[in-house]
Amino acid sequence: MFEPARLGPLDLPNRLVMAPMTRNRAAEDGTPLPIMGEYYAQRAGAGLIIAEATTPNRVGATYPNIPAIYRDAHIEGWRSVTDTVHAAGGRMFLQLQHGGRIGHPETSGLHPVAPSPVPFPDPMHTPSGSRPSVVPREMTVEEIRSTVEDFANAARNAVAAGFAGVEVHSANGYLLHQFLGQDTNRRTDAYGGPVAHRIRFTVEVVRAVVDAIGAERVGVRIAPGVTANAMAEGDTEAIYPALVAALAEIGPAYLHIVFADPDQPLFRELRAAWPGTLIANPVLGWGGPLPEDGGKAAAERLLAAGADLIALGRPFLANPDLVHRLRTGAPVNQVRDHGLMYTGGAKGYTDYPALGDADAADRPALATAGV
Repeated sequence: MFEPARLGPLDLPNRLVMAPMTRNRAAEDGTPLPIMGEYYAQRAGAGLIIAEATTPNRVGATYPNIPAIYRDAHIEGWRSVTDTVHAAGGRMFLQLQHGGRIGHPETSGLHPVAPSPVPFPDPMHTPSGSRPSVVPREMTVEEIRSTVEDFANAARNAVAAGFAGVEVHSANGYLLHQFLGQDTNRRTDAYGGPVAHRIRFTVEVVRAVVDAIGAERVGVRIAPGVTANAMAEGDTEAIYPALVAALAEIGPAYLHIVFADPDQPLFRELRAAWPGTLIANPVLGWGGPLPEDGGKAAAERLLAAGADLIALGRPFLANPDLVHRLRTGAPVNQVRDHGLMYTGGAKGYTDYPALGDADAADRPALATAGV
């Protein structure tokens, strides 16, 4: 995992990827703030950073204070972040995510849209607190087409903001994943029903993004069987071989599998079917403590099973110098109060210590050194 690798236009110093993680530290209008640059620069020792889920349009906003990439101010804010990370020796992609039914009028100012009018069953976090979810409005075909173009424009904006590429988020119960699932997609037109129709929206988004910025700058994230945000796919084993085959024809730089399990037949089937770089995100026991080795053993198992790169989330969140800790076998910081992930400010964000250094000012220097 500490050997160099090549990904599209990038030479990676190691095979460890910082997974995208929503942290709610942007301004109310979605403009990234300077503290986000500090946070990512502290972790610039990762082979690749995939920056957190970022909305390509206003209606796609999920939660308060998530970043966006559809206005000039958003581009300028992200440019400040990427400049800071590049100065620390890092490399970055940006994840593009539309929330679909995971949104609320109090957050975006607009009524959420989705494949079908199937509401999220739980309350939604908004700027004024927890509120009942609303029934989303079913997207028209014209809205589907305009959303595809929004993703393409967002990809162009991301490159203008200094990112090496983008990751299309078709996982974890957000809009593209909602189109894949039988429970959330009850359409009877060309975007619903059989598997070939339900994968169509993701395929069209990826194709448009590839056409906009080039295949070597595009990745796709999927989550086979993952039930986050009340997802119920219904026919997982049918969806993903078809989707991966369609994506392979387009040729993006990588496929990123959430909660990859090397013992599962579907993972092995997708690895065999995918001709390009595969990023695998291991299961480390969500909600519980991090493993004492920071996920190293799980990463090694996935590399042995054919993964090319390993994406780690919470270990990078709590350990700005994670690559160095894994390389040397040093103990890892545990994630503190999970509420601090989303509360804003430096606490639980930029104040995790690097080895032998409680002063955050020295952490970018560690990242610059590639450790």
